[in-house]
Amino acid sequence: MRRARYTDEELLALSGIQHFCFCRRQWALIHVERQWEENLRTVEGHLVHKRVDDPYFTESRGDVVISRAFPLASYTLGLYGVADVVEYIRSENGLSLPGHEGLWTMRPVEYKRGKPKIDERDEVQLCAQAMCLEEMFNVHIDRGDFYYNEIRRRVPLLLSAELRDKVRLLSEEMHVLFRKGVTPPAEVSKKCNLCSLQNVCMPKLTKKNLSVRRYVRKHVKEACIEDV
Repeated sequence: MRRARYTDEELLALSGIQHFCFCRRQWALIHVERQWEENLRTVEGHLVHKRVDDPYFTESRGDVVISRAFPLASYTLGLYGVADVVEYIRSENGLSLPGHEGLWTMRPVEYKRGKPKIDERDEVQLCAQAMCLEEMFNVHIDRGDFYYNEIRRRVPLLLSAELRDKVRLLSEEMHVLFRKGVTPPAEVSKKCNLCSLQNVCMPKLTKKNLSVRRYVRKHVKEACIEDV
């Protein structure tokens, strides 16, 4: 049994690890400063998840039992959240399932808008979900699946040791920044154009490390010069 490192009060939102992997500043604006803006991508994401987020719904399809909106928690990672879908697959090894004969293995399935990303932001989120399930049920999960709405098919993910190590490192860094209440400075890149918080973040401004007072002073000075 893994030793607990965090208390209930210290748990952070598991969904934040995706934001953190994409951009530390975006994560801090959402989870430390509690700022959020909706855009087309976030609205589409909510609609995709609405189709699967029914915590009272389960169904059986032959050798697969499906549970939706499955609550998750890990006291070693310090994360809590919800898995879109957890599938129980009949197997020679695994755990018993109330109301069903035999043994079953667990597999988390995450629904996403769009298509697979070029970075690991989706992968660390799904891996964190699997690690929560492993801790909760004392099982081993070797893979999970994505369902991408744009391409309308599943994409499997092998849960490697390297990916698990990255999840641990990211979660530790999240807790350090959260305890300190730190919002990292902006790192301007092409991905800023994909961010729903671009107007809140103002990456080009914050990258220059200008304080609000200096920013206002600078523009007042420029306006006075124009009036002369």
